[in-house]
Amino acid sequence: MRVPPRPPLDGLRRSLERGRGETGRRPKDGFVRETFTLPRLAAREKAREWFNRWPKQAYWTEIESWCERPDDVIQFTIRRLPTAD
Repeated sequence: MRVPPRPPLDGLRRSLERGRGETGRRPKDGFVRETFTLPRLAAREKAREWFNRWPKQAYWTEIESWCERPDDVIQFTIRRLPTAD
C-alpha cells in the first residue's frame, strides 16, 4: 500500500506570513500593548500607574492576560488605545 505524498504547504505559509505582516504575532487592532514581569507588589503598582495615566473609560485600558510565576512574580500584558477620542 502506497502512502500519499504530503500536500504542499506553501500557500498556507504565505497566507500566515501575510496575516502576520511586519508586526509578527501582534494583532492589528489599534491597541498599544506592553508586557511586564514583576514581583507582585511592583506589578500592582505598575497596573495602578497605567490606570491612573490612561483611564479605563477613555483609553479602554485593561489587563489583557496575566500569569503567576515562581517566587511570587507576576507576568502580565496590559493594553490601551493610543489616544482618547
